[in-house]
Amino acid sequence: MDLAEAFRNYEDKIVDQWVDYTLSSYKSSTFFKKGPDKFSNPVGGNTRESLGKLFKLLTKNADPKEFAAPLDQIMRIRSIQEFTASEAVGPIHAVKHITREILANDSERKQCIDDLYDFEFNVDLAVLAAFDLYSQFRERLYKVRIKEIKTGTHILTDSKCPSNLLKKDKGDPVNFPV
Repeated sequence: MDLAEAFRNYEDKIVDQWVDYTLSSYKSSTFFKKGPDKFSNPVGGNTRESLGKLFKLLTKNADPKEFAAPLDQIMRIRSIQEFTASEAVGPIHAVKHITREILANDSERKQCIDDLYDFEFNVDLAVLAAFDLYSQFRERLYKVRIKEIKTGTHILTDSKCPSNLLKKDKGDPVNFPV
């Protein structure tokens, strides 16, 4: 039994656990884990899709440049969340441990664990690429924020809801004339 066959047999299980681990890092993780639809659940759907693509690339020993598209999809989302760099990139690294655990639990494929060097090296390259993407997206966010402050548009984007301005006291409900 070779490693490629083990990856084919356990791909769904590994990706499902990887997606579950990644989505667990969000505050609203139960919502994100519910549906795979990218439109009703963009975080969950995009995470599921991009990790599935990334796993295929990692297992076929693809060129690290090919990791960019699925990582871009994940890091764009994670960079606008309240994650530190390590929290944003950390779930990419988790696939190494998930894969080892799944293969270790199968007595027929236990010997494949020794063959994971190339796969794990590819995961490390993907983590580094994810960190670069995360940094680029955060830098872009800060540049946009600085531009908003310089142009004064932050007043529009950061101001309170107009109905809140109608309140006489913060404890009073809004009284609209009838």
